[in-house]
Parts: sequence; C-alpha cells; structure tokens
Amino acid sequence: MAGSDKRKQSLYFPEEMLKEIQEEAARQDRSLSWIVQKAWRIARTDIQKFPSINDLPDDE
Repeated sequence: MAGSDKRKQSLYFPEEMLKEIQEEAARQDRSLSWIVQKAWRIARTDIQKFPSINDLPDDE
C-alpha cells in the first residue's frame, strides 16, 4: 500500500463485531483503521481462496 495514498471509505459492521474491533483497538492503543488494515493483511491470502460469485455452480 502506498504510504501517503489515503482514501476515506465507510464500512459497516454488525454491532457486536464493531464492539470487538473497538475493544481490540483500545487494548492495542491503535485506531480502528489500523486494526482493520492489519486484519486484512493477515487474512488476505485466505480470503482470496474463496470462490467468486461467478465461480459458484448454478442452482437450476
């Protein structure tokens, strides 16, 4: 990721998940953005293994 390329984006999380992210951010004394970015970097390779919607078989 480019160091100075920052873009504002709204993300919506279920209430309980957001609470957990907020608690972890407070525990680590980090921003919510930092926590979500780190989580993405850690999980990215696993998430990229998920099939795309176009790869799923038709239910006809």
